[in-house]
Amino acid sequence: MNAPTRILPELTPENTPFWAGGERGELMIVHCDACDHAIHPPELICPVCLSRNVTPRAASGTGIIHSYTVNHQAWLPNLPVPYVLAVVDLDGEPGVRLTAELLDVEPDSVGIGQKVKVSFLPVEDVWIPQFHRLAA
Repeated sequence: MNAPTRILPELTPENTPFWAGGERGELMIVHCDACDHAIHPPELICPVCLSRNVTPRAASGTGIIHSYTVNHQAWLPNLPVPYVLAVVDLDGEPGVRLTAELLDVEPDSVGIGQKVKVSFLPVEDVWIPQFHRLAA
């Protein structure tokens, strides 16, 4: 059996739609039904208006790189290095940023402001969001 290359999240009622949405190819972001605030990480109560009426909705799955880091340390066995982690501002989701692996890039070619699109890595019961650069 191979050693894991990812630490998987504990699934909870509030985060399961986020981690399972990738099965359908959807990046799910929770929104407040009362004030429309986008909530990430997912919560069962809106932090803005305290409404308990929150619903996961499919996001566009695209965004721009806000920041990034190149990791040269294999923090888990079998984790190939170097790898790029990007902080992505999601299109259409004001204030929501995801940190995820940026795939299929040379670390020296990554830049802030580049457009990206989500894909998903299925591991057991979760679909881990990852990003790919879009053509300029």
